[in-house]
Amino acid sequence: MIEMTIDSIRVSLMNYQRVVILKEKGTNRYLPIWIGPAEADAIAVKLQNVELSRPLTHDLLQSVISTLGASVEYIVVNGLKEDTFYARLALTVNGDELDIDSRPSDALALAVRVGAPIYAEESVLEKAGIILEEETGKSISEGKSEAKVDEQELKGLSAYKDFINTLDLEDFKKRQS
Repeated sequence: MIEMTIDSIRVSLMNYQRVVILKEKGTNRYLPIWIGPAEADAIAVKLQNVELSRPLTHDLLQSVISTLGASVEYIVVNGLKEDTFYARLALTVNGDELDIDSRPSDALALAVRVGAPIYAEESVLEKAGIILEEETGKSISEGKSEAKVDEQELKGLSAYKDFINTLDLEDFKKRQS
């Protein structure tokens, strides 16, 4: 598992969908994941410390987990199949470890609320991660990633590549400074 941070939440100008950009700690490798507008707002609200008059669904989930005596140890983006990312929550309750299936967007919204570490499996990063060249901020190929993705998956990932090609990568470079 590779530790990640939430770099940003972006809106695709092609279709106005939201994408959360995860960044591998200590490198220039990024993982874009399409998410829904409600989940994007839930993540952004917490990251920007916006106070709301009523709790959001992810605040409720945090409260339920805590009330039941459990804690979120970490979340991990652990799969990518047919354009769909998968994640899981690692919870501890009464000394027992629980592994809960989750959408990545919900897992991320919960992780930012409880301060849990965010991870991605190397296999997911190999399939959908992008590396930005330090000097120019332009995307460079990892080489080995294309070989591990079959033709159908590569076709499905083309939407991500199209979106990445529309990003202002200079903005990423500025954020690193």
